[in-house]
Amino acid sequence: MRIRSSLRVLALAAAGLFAASGVATAAPAVTHAPIEVRFLGHHVVPQFLEFEGTTVGGLSGLDRDPRTGEWVMICDDRSDRQPARFYTADIDLDGAGVHGVRFTGTKPLLRPDGAVYPPASTGDGTTVDPEDIRIDPLTGDYWWSQEGNRPRSVPTPTDALIQPSIQRAGRDGSYQGSLPLPENYAFSTEQWGPRRNLALEAITFSAGGALLTSAMESPLMQDGPVPTPEKGGLSRVTVHTRGGKVLSQYAYPQEPLFAAPVPAGSFADSGIPEILAHPTDPHRYLVLERGYANGFGYNVKLFEMDTRRATDVEDVESLAGADITPVRKRLVLDFDDLALPQLDNFEAMAWGPRLPTGERTLLVVSDDNFWPGEATRFVALAVR
Repeated sequence: MRIRSSLRVLALAAAGLFAASGVATAAPAVTHAPIEVRFLGHHVVPQFLEFEGTTVGGLSGLDRDPRTGEWVMICDDRSDRQPARFYTADIDLDGAGVHGVRFTGTKPLLRPDGAVYPPASTGDGTTVDPEDIRIDPLTGDYWWSQEGNRPRSVPTPTDALIQPSIQRAGRDGSYQGSLPLPENYAFSTEQWGPRRNLALEAITFSAGGALLTSAMESPLMQDGPVPTPEKGGLSRVTVHTRGGKVLSQYAYPQEPLFAAPVPAGSFADSGIPEILAHPTDPHRYLVLERGYANGFGYNVKLFEMDTRRATDVEDVESLAGADITPVRKRLVLDFDDLALPQLDNFEAMAWGPRLPTGERTLLVVSDDNFWPGEATRFVALAVR
């Protein structure tokens, strides 16, 4: 009863904190003391590492339990190799970087009926596409997101409609519940809702666990085109209560695509694979933007986001041409500036332990896509 009362107070306070005001069409600069980061080091896990009968890879979400120091990572395998799953690990991290990653366990994520999720190839619409994972600060449960599947315009038998979801799991992977999502998070008509493979990915807890914030990877279809080399786009970031009530929804201005693919018309995309709440300020977040262009590879940038004075767009059907104030953002780090042998598909991000300097560590991990030549790389940063 005390927990419920505390949550109600925090939720009501958050509703006031996130009230939006002001009207504009461009995101003004962040004005508070900026976040600063410095590079500590990196560590690569051998590709296709076998652990307890599974293939380690596809790590797209990460979090650390501050009570135990244990890390948890979610794998975005759609049960194609082994059942959809998560890993636990001990990570040797300090002011000199990442010295090692020792996997300690793995569990499948389970459906409400207790079964594992089937491979996408079954086409029965019950599989999942895991993307992010967070440890509940209040209960220790795992909350995880999956972006579902929008079938192609001409679907195949294995290309079933699967709606995005945010689920809660026990430490053993058992299904514990699901969070109601905003209507505009659902795949709908051909011109409405999230795009295929650019839907719900990032989630993060704030306000001591009373709030959960989620982000769409790319603009909804009704909100305008995806970013191009000439122009960015507007994604949606939503602040939820633990029960799923939407307190506010904001427009996040994505960067233009960093390069035009070569040859012209070949594959390129960009999006938000991860967000992370500021440890003490419920208005502030770190946002990872990741792009890929054929002929160039990956481009990754870390931004600071501030929701103060941004317009609540939950009831704005289309952001295209709407008179709104998006969230403010500021570049914190361009991963091109780090001393890395190659730039990888970074998708996971979480706070680590504090350093003797008073700085907080930040760990960013790449998803190797189970693709030869890509890497599962752990990058350690110090944040002040």
